[in-house]
Amino acid sequence: MKRQIPKESNMVTQYKNLINGEMVSTPQMLDVVNPANEEVIGQVPACGADELDQAVAAARAAFKTWSKKPIDERRKVVQAIAGVINENNDELFRLLTAEQGKPHAQAQGEIAGAAYMAGSQATLELEDEINEDTAERLSRTRRVPVGVVGGIVPWNFPVMMAVQKIAPALLSGCTIVLKPSPFTPLTTLRLAELIKDVAPPGVVNIITGEDSLGPLITGHPDIDKITFTGSTATGKKIMEGASKDLKRITLELGGNDASIVLPDANVEKVAEQLFWSSFTNAGQICVAAKRIYIHEDIYDDLSAAIAAYAKNVKVGDGSQQGTAVGPIQNKKQYERVLELIKDAKDNGYKFLVGGDAQDDSIPGYYVPITILDNPPEDARIVAEEQFGPVMPLMKFSSTDEAISRANASEYGLAGAVWTADADEGVRVAEQLETGTVWVNEFLHLSPFAPFGGHKQSGFGAEYGKEGLLEFTYPQVITVKKDNVPA
Repeated sequence: MKRQIPKESNMVTQYKNLINGEMVSTPQMLDVVNPANEEVIGQVPACGADELDQAVAAARAAFKTWSKKPIDERRKVVQAIAGVINENNDELFRLLTAEQGKPHAQAQGEIAGAAYMAGSQATLELEDEINEDTAERLSRTRRVPVGVVGGIVPWNFPVMMAVQKIAPALLSGCTIVLKPSPFTPLTTLRLAELIKDVAPPGVVNIITGEDSLGPLITGHPDIDKITFTGSTATGKKIMEGASKDLKRITLELGGNDASIVLPDANVEKVAEQLFWSSFTNAGQICVAAKRIYIHEDIYDDLSAAIAAYAKNVKVGDGSQQGTAVGPIQNKKQYERVLELIKDAKDNGYKFLVGGDAQDDSIPGYYVPITILDNPPEDARIVAEEQFGPVMPLMKFSSTDEAISRANASEYGLAGAVWTADADEGVRVAEQLETGTVWVNEFLHLSPFAPFGGHKQSGFGAEYGKEGLLEFTYPQVITVKKDNVPA
């Protein structure tokens, strides 16, 4: 919600944007709501075209010098950002819980993970490659930065996603204008304040605004690349907008990730891990397990074990001790998850846990843990990405059947295989049409391994050398050795 706020207002903390090394504001502000109680906890600038132009101009000017700095100097800045995040972990994770909803332990993990990812990515190299070195010719490929980057960040992991765009952009020699989600901008803006003197002015710019700011970034003529994490529907719009001037794009989009549990899996060990593969961050993770295929030989035992575990997990305010699953981050997503649950209920699908909506008189966007017992493949709650605390369990007879059903999706982000036979797990994993497959693990991402999707889960990569290369062009320089003018 946009409001005209008097400058003397002390109702809530007002945060500022980072443009050209200065913390700046706007006359109009946006409210930021705590999803645990629906109270306004902060206000951020409502930027439009003018503020975006200022940020882009600052990034363009800074690019001229930043791109020429040796990579070791750029590396030190990225490492310094990682250090600042670590040093302020306590403040940042508490603020993150307040705006995003995730329990304190998970918020701590996100802040620590962001620091680790930045520090680790800072060790990556952009070395020249020799294509030909003969008596006749020397040819090499060097990597040059693409220019000014526009980064658009979602609300489920706002700090992690911001850092995973800032770090490789800076290391490659680019400058960046970053837009946090209007639902979760506070921790990112606090981080902006903490790092404002770490990077030279204009190298990192962070501006906030409503969803309408996104298309302005995508269409801005002085932005050379877009890196976006979010829904497939929005990703398609970004791709269309970027086509007008052939911007480089990286899209990390939605997923409907399948987990396949083979009949030799240990029920007791797998039950808890499967639960958290679906319900970490209240299921609001693009690579959360959203479809669980369990072999018929162990289906009854494993489904009962998961349901029993779920009944002891506390849903509530992430800032309160003992809370393991927090609220849905925003009202729109909350209503969508409830809609999918109602659809399943109206169709007579069986629930092992949950199925009843939260009492509307209780503030906060809480959805009870919901586990379904073998709904059909074409059920909306199976076919669509739930992005909430929902877990459909489904029975299969043969491994080939499970693979076929797992691949029958327009998405291809991640998946998992659970088995006592690691070799068989790898065999199955290699047949899944996804960018990442875990065997006997979940939600693990490495700063040194590329992460990206197949099919409608996006394209391009984040993390690893492949992710770093996304922010560069190859330039080939060829020298004809035997044709030097006298």
